[in-house]
Amino acid sequence: MLFVRSMAIGFSIAAPVGPIGMLCIQRTLSRGFRSGFATGIGAAAADTVYGLLGALGIAGIATTLPALTIALKIGGGVFLVWLAWTIAREASRAPSVLVETPNTTIARDFLTTFGLTLSNPMTILSFIGVFAALGPLPVGQAAPVGAQWFTVWPMVAGVFVGSAAWWLCLSSVTTALRRKMPASFMHGIARLSAVVIAMFGSIQVLAGLSHLL
Repeated sequence: MLFVRSMAIGFSIAAPVGPIGMLCIQRTLSRGFRSGFATGIGAAAADTVYGLLGALGIAGIATTLPALTIALKIGGGVFLVWLAWTIAREASRAPSVLVETPNTTIARDFLTTFGLTLSNPMTILSFIGVFAALGPLPVGQAAPVGAQWFTVWPMVAGVFVGSAAWWLCLSSVTTALRRKMPASFMHGIARLSAVVIAMFGSIQVLAGLSHLL
């Protein structure tokens, strides 16, 4: 049951459509299912990293290293704005049919969203909160180390499976709808994605800069 509840947590944290969701949709429309799903899996992998830290109750990265938090926030925001610019620039060249995406591009799609998701260290606080609702962990108590990890790993695995399930659904649905969309509509979606991602990036940069003023 712990695995199932953790899977629900991973799914629910991934489901709100933010900049990563828009990026997943845009890449699925322009490059196909593999690119969109790789984009989502990158975010799922980062969620898993933060899920592990949250399960262990490690919140120090967000509380004892404020300078690192600010740098990650600003850096991630700048990268989002750059991504938005590249999406808008390529929107007019978006293909009207699905094309096979090279493996090198798949790896790049994975790594960009993995890094972007990690650039928001406050995500760890969300996992700490939701994991606390699942009940106390033996971590940090007198329980044997084996018992600690026996509790932690089902939670972490559940987060990854739940998050990956959401990205699989989003990529699959977008791919199915893509086949019925005219090219002009897909170009409009790409431009809209660029605007939304740029807005998220700008807000993130401003939020980071506000801590320096």
